[in-house]
Amino acid sequence: MSEEYYLTPEGAEKLRVELKELKGPKREELSRRLKEAIEQGDLSENADYSKAKEDQGFLEGRIQEVEAILGNAVIIEEGKSDGTVNIGSHITIQEADYPPEEYHLVGPTEANPREGRISHESPIGVALMGRKKGDVVEVKTPGGQIKLKILKIT
Repeated sequence: MSEEYYLTPEGAEKLRVELKELKGPKREELSRRLKEAIEQGDLSENADYSKAKEDQGFLEGRIQEVEAILGNAVIIEEGKSDGTVNIGSHITIQEADYPPEEYHLVGPTEANPREGRISHESPIGVALMGRKKGDVVEVKTPGGQIKLKILKIT
């Protein structure tokens, strides 16, 4: 069974653009570097060739990873709130007397807390899943136990 990757439509499009770049210009540039390194002769002591081969491994690995993600992507439908927190929900939460914070609950592939995008697999994401507006959840985080109140779900 393949792993499912939850993506927003924007996240899926970003990956398609990245894949196109990797398979086109990046591969061509790497091919050029390999050709130049091979033309230098003795490959056993050629640092340019070794580096280009290493870069090729990383490039091909990333292409495979992106293809696997896109091939097993589950696109998150936004704007379909049934009143509970689900993947794709925009949530406003508040901890104690701190100002409210807004987050978008996404799959781990797109998570970026600094941009307000948290994974549904993170401690906070797991605690929020299936909860309703007004619920208070306790979350065990690396920084300790916290209580969050759900103020809004869209």
